[in-house]
Amino acid sequence: MSDARASLLAAHALTLRAGARTLVQALTQRFDAGEIWCVAGANGAGKTTLIGALAGLREPAAGRVEVEGIALAQWPAVRLAQRRALMPQDQRDAFSASVLDTVLLNRYPHLAGWGWEGDADRQAAHAALATLGLEALAARDVLSLSGGERQRVALAAALCQGAPLLLLDEPLAHLDLHHQIACLEALSHWVRSEARAIVFSCHDLNLARRFATHALLLDGHGGFHAGRVREVLTPERASAAFGHPLVLIREGAHEALVPALASASSLPHSPGSNAAR
Repeated sequence: MSDARASLLAAHALTLRAGARTLVQALTQRFDAGEIWCVAGANGAGKTTLIGALAGLREPAAGRVEVEGIALAQWPAVRLAQRRALMPQDQRDAFSASVLDTVLLNRYPHLAGWGWEGDADRQAAHAALATLGLEALAARDVLSLSGGERQRVALAAALCQGAPLLLLDEPLAHLDLHHQIACLEALSHWVRSEARAIVFSCHDLNLARRFATHALLLDGHGGFHAGRVREVLTPERASAAFGHPLVLIREGAHEALVPALASASSLPHSPGSNAAR
């Protein structure tokens, strides 16, 4: 039995390595219901490796991961799939199938008997497609979809799995700005509607600052910053992590991290705006 007070996900002294490189050193962090965590960092910093380890697909060099207070190794595979869903970075479709049937594949952990989907499974699939505005694509062949459409179908499949914990590796890849925002708005509503949590990797720091509640910023050398998103994704910390100076531009209630110009004094200012390092 899991502890009702336990976090949906927790890392304890988690260390991850790739060859001789240490990507994450001794990460201890809780990921609680109602939180949306963005994992950020430069290419090769370890975002995909970390999400794989949190999902139980990669053995850490040290430490452990728990889901609802239970170590990953102690979960039966099917039961774990009912509690956490993973959306990997790459989607490969070897065979022709409808979008609806593709999304229904993620209902496998809930099937019993002969493994046939029931009405509740089909309702869950249609609801997931509707959440992301994909109802019109239900009968389409996945092999005919654009990269962005296929990415949204993959996200719908993760939602259809019905797990309260979502681990999403680059869910915004291949999406235009309109669909990036629409997906993040849908995920924000999904988290608020029940005791749920999301951990996702993302390269757009401004979308992360807008939609995530928390951030985990990796420096690629084992170090990290974790906490409230606007306390972590600051110009100073982001500049160090990405190896390029960034400044924070404010315009009324709006903020944006942008690459610094040669001189901070040369930044364009409109009336009422200001830049903060």
